[in-house]
Amino acid sequence: MQENKHVITMLVDNEPGVLSRVAGLFSGRGFNIESLCVAETVTPGISRITIVTKANPPVVEQIEKQLNKLINVIKVRDLTLQDSVMREMALICVKASPEHRAEILRIVDIFRCKVIDVGLEHYIIEVTGDEGKLSALLTLLRPMGIKKIARTGTIALIREPK
Repeated sequence: MQENKHVITMLVDNEPGVLSRVAGLFSGRGFNIESLCVAETVTPGISRITIVTKANPPVVEQIEKQLNKLINVIKVRDLTLQDSVMREMALICVKASPEHRAEILRIVDIFRCKVIDVGLEHYIIEVTGDEGKLSALLTLLRPMGIKKIARTGTIALIREPK
């Protein structure tokens, strides 16, 4: 059975050790976490954890059951096949030699990014979008020379009914 990328989101108590237990569940079963984002929700004391992993559907179902057994986990959802909004943010430091500056600025405009820092030999670009948008942007910037990058990983929310 083929492994597919799954976006699992969960509400948890915002207490010490919860993230460690969630991550330990994955590592203890030999599953890699491709990205992990955690932040407090609008409800004080509750955090949302979003994890991206690769697994086949029966394994993801088993992961969800195991996560639901953890004491501090309130709710678990696999958003992969749900109607949801998924985004990622990245900060990209790219070499900006004089001959590439105009081209970089055109790319930034096309991808609706922002240049948030300018130096004599670099731009730092902020971009938000889905994984495809980030990959396409990186492909175009790579020939100019990406110096460093920081990415959030996927964050996601299920869409509310219309």
